[in-house]
Amino acid sequence: MNNYDVAIIGSGPGGYVCAIRCAQLGLKTAIIEKYNTLGGTCLNVGCIPSKAMLDSSHQYHDALHKFADHGIQIGTPTIDFKKMVARKQGVVDQMTKGVDFLMKKNKIDVFTGVGSFIDAHTITIDGDKKEEISAKHIVIATGSKPSTLPGITIDKKRIITSTEALELKEIPKHLIVIGGGVIGLELGSVYSRLGSEVSVVEYADSLIASMDSGLGKEMGRIMKKQGMKLHLGHKVTGVTSKGKQVTVSAEGKKGEIQLVGDYCLLSVGRRPYTDGLALEKAGVNIDERGRIETNDHLQTNISNIYAIGDVVKGAMLAHKAEEEGVMVAECIAGQKPHINYNLIPGVVYTWPEVAGIGQTEEQLKAAGKKYNVGQFPFRANGRAVAGMDIDGFVKILADTETDEVLGAHMIGPRVADMISEIAVAMEFRASAEDIARICHAHPTTSEVTKEAALAATGNRALHS
Repeated sequence: MNNYDVAIIGSGPGGYVCAIRCAQLGLKTAIIEKYNTLGGTCLNVGCIPSKAMLDSSHQYHDALHKFADHGIQIGTPTIDFKKMVARKQGVVDQMTKGVDFLMKKNKIDVFTGVGSFIDAHTITIDGDKKEEISAKHIVIATGSKPSTLPGITIDKKRIITSTEALELKEIPKHLIVIGGGVIGLELGSVYSRLGSEVSVVEYADSLIASMDSGLGKEMGRIMKKQGMKLHLGHKVTGVTSKGKQVTVSAEGKKGEIQLVGDYCLLSVGRRPYTDGLALEKAGVNIDERGRIETNDHLQTNISNIYAIGDVVKGAMLAHKAEEEGVMVAECIAGQKPHINYNLIPGVVYTWPEVAGIGQTEEQLKAAGKKYNVGQFPFRANGRAVAGMDIDGFVKILADTETDEVLGAHMIGPRVADMISEIAVAMEFRASAEDIARICHAHPTTSEVTKEAALAATGNRALHS
């Protein structure tokens, strides 16, 4: 039996980053992955392939609707959907090979098969052959799987999850999306830009309900303008599939609606994935929502076993999992790292992009916190106008008394990158005045952040 300092179950962003950091710190490390490729959901069937498809659809949409305005005449562009999907897979293959290389570079032993506990220090791996390994410390990084709704059967053919949506052999004629959150909007926008009719059914009264409400309202306006049909405040009561037809029934304030399409994408969140781990043999506790319980150091109730990523509480984000993976590795090595969970950005990769960090207006109001709001639109920004991307705004929330930035919420071009400026500022407890006094290059979309900061400090925006 091989013995390790650290064994990690799961090779997603949390798991493989944790493995690399453990190896960097001189710990003999093993990683266990049940699939034949490393990288987990994010790399294989999540964030990376979806971004590849989002980019391809964006290019096509611009060619169809914007090129002529730029003086570029190409005739009517056509879609080679098979090639588009193949390009997406090429991106995935390149990235998974990169993870393979990093494992070899850092001398991390990789085991392929389903890992499960025998006891708190021993794991059995059921792959091409059965084997056992032992470890002083074990990290659970098994991620999550798509959730469903009661009474709905996912057949993976017509009633599908995000995994199948990235592997379709054709562009849907009418894609019905259940769930107006991140995944539903991203994949819905892919197919909307490729020519599908897209209908979104959302239980809440706004899109991306977990983010600042201002973003959801603006997103709703923009998605409608782009051609999506939104059915907000509707509870799905049934989904049936017959042949090539899917029927979705939903109940709203004005009564029941029925939507008929050829595909239905169920995107109502994800659940922690602990199936097959045999946690009971190690004595690890889970909560009522199936998440592994941990303390502030991400230790389970069994002190040598840790858990990170989607399988524990908090936002189900790849970058959150990566931060937790590094934190656990450093804790095991005797260091004292920290994570500020308030400063983990959330991003939606539609176009325009959406990003948020810190507290929302709703959270500040609920807490009785007094704050100032500074908001500035992209339509008043030279770079946005030059690029014909004028939808959206940046909003900065600052403490009324101290001017400390409490949160920032953006919708517009390239805000997925712009949010990092706020993350840095908030990490160092900067004020809106601090951001306002920084010289931002001109012309850039980041100037909208400066203007929003000026607006938050005495309504001093210069270009409004």
